[in-house]
Amino acid sequence: MSGRLSGSRIVVTGAGSGMGRAFVEAFAAEGATVGVLDRAADAAAAVAAAIGEAAHPLTADVSRRADVVAALDAFVSATGGLDVLFNNAGFNRPMHLLDVTEENWHAVMDVNALGTLIGIQEAAKRMIPAGRGKIVNTSSIAGRQGFPSFAPYCASKFAVNALTQAAARALAPHGITCNAFAPGVVDTPLWTQLDLDLMEIGDAATPGQAMADFAAGILLGRPAVPADIVGTALYLASADSDYLTGQVIMIDGGMVLV
Repeated sequence: MSGRLSGSRIVVTGAGSGMGRAFVEAFAAEGATVGVLDRAADAAAAVAAAIGEAAHPLTADVSRRADVVAALDAFVSATGGLDVLFNNAGFNRPMHLLDVTEENWHAVMDVNALGTLIGIQEAAKRMIPAGRGKIVNTSSIAGRQGFPSFAPYCASKFAVNALTQAAARALAPHGITCNAFAPGVVDTPLWTQLDLDLMEIGDAATPGQAMADFAAGILLGRPAVPADIVGTALYLASADSDYLTGQVIMIDGGMVLV
C-alpha cells in the first residue's frame, strides 16, 4: 500500500483504545506496518484484527523491561525492523495532594515515566544499527503545569518532557530523533475513568462534570477526540518531521499557551 508512511514499521504502546488505537489505524491507512501494543492482550488482538494484515498484536506492561524486550523483538522478527516507536501508554489515578501515597506515586510513575524511559532505550537499541529512527512520547498539559489532584501524573509528564530532551541529545549522533506531543482534555476511556475517580474523591459531583470543568478553558471551545490528535501523530511519524527533535508539541486546543 502506498501512502505517507509506506514501508514504515511503527509500534504504538497503549494502542488497544483511545488515542493509541486512532494512531495505529491512521498509520496503517497511510501504508505503515503497525505493532498494536497494549497491556490487555484481547484489546491489542481486537484492534489488530480490525486493521488487518498490516497489524501485529503485541502484549506488554511497559514498566517491565522484559515484556517490552519480548514485544519489540517479536515485532522486529516479524517485520525486519523498527522505524518509529510511540511511547503512548499511560494512566492516572487522582488523589488529593496531601493524600498521595507511595503506592500511588510509584504506580503512576512506573508506567508513565519509567515506561517511557524503557521504551526509549529499547527502541534506540533496535534503531541504532540502522542509523535512523523516530521516538515519539505522549506528554500532556500536565507536563506544563501542576494540578492539585494529579500530582504524580503531572510529575510523570514533566519527566516525559525531560526524557524527550535527554534522548534527543543522546540519540542525535545515531540519526534518531525524539519528540513529544502534549494533548489537553481528550475524550477517551482514560477521561471516562478520571470522571469516576474524581467523583470518588469529591472533586466532581456528577458524571462528565470533571471533563466539562477542565474543558472550560479550551480556546477552541470543546474537548478533543482522538481524531483531533492524529494529524500531529502523522507528522511526527513521517519524514515531514525529520528536522525536528527534542520538542514538545502542544495539541490542546489552546489550554496552555507557552
